[in-house]
Amino acid sequence: MRIISGKYRGHQLVSFKADHIRPTTDRVKETLFNKIQFELEGAQVVDLFCGTGNLGIEALSRDAGFCTFVENNPKSLSITRQNLEKLKVPPDQYKIINMEVIAFLRSYKGEPFDIILADPPFTEKMAHDVMQAASESAAFGTHTIMAIESQKKERMEERYGSLVRYNQKDYGDKYLNMFCHERALSKEEDHE
Repeated sequence: MRIISGKYRGHQLVSFKADHIRPTTDRVKETLFNKIQFELEGAQVVDLFCGTGNLGIEALSRDAGFCTFVENNPKSLSITRQNLEKLKVPPDQYKIINMEVIAFLRSYKGEPFDIILADPPFTEKMAHDVMQAASESAAFGTHTIMAIESQKKERMEERYGSLVRYNQKDYGDKYLNMFCHERALSKEEDHE
């Protein structure tokens, strides 16, 4: 597992043994970051179910301003910390929150994030629940972009409240889904 691009490009992340983690593949990660590359500079990012910190660190590597890592598995939190330390990511560029993701979304009171990255545990089929919580959360604003991975056979709607799926890519056993606020979508259509 490595960082693909940016200031930490080519750096390997720590190796680990953890059955509960299946990191996002380089192929999916490359597609995801190609889709959001023009939104990253200075962005406030949250990496939900951060696992190893892989996605959030990739965002920081590509000039995101700050990343909040949210995870409640002790082993995952330890791996994320080790990766941030290994790459010497400045501590003023990130925060780690030990909390269950849906509880975090429901209780969040801060400013909306620019980018929300979510790779829910592949064994739990919870992408739909995460999207429902995101659609009601202060974490999601009119300018927010959300990327969420989901298993092929789990429920995933095209719309959650004012959040609309504007892109979906098929990766065999999973999808990469991109959501934004309906107002952002209508603004884009106005410019066409």
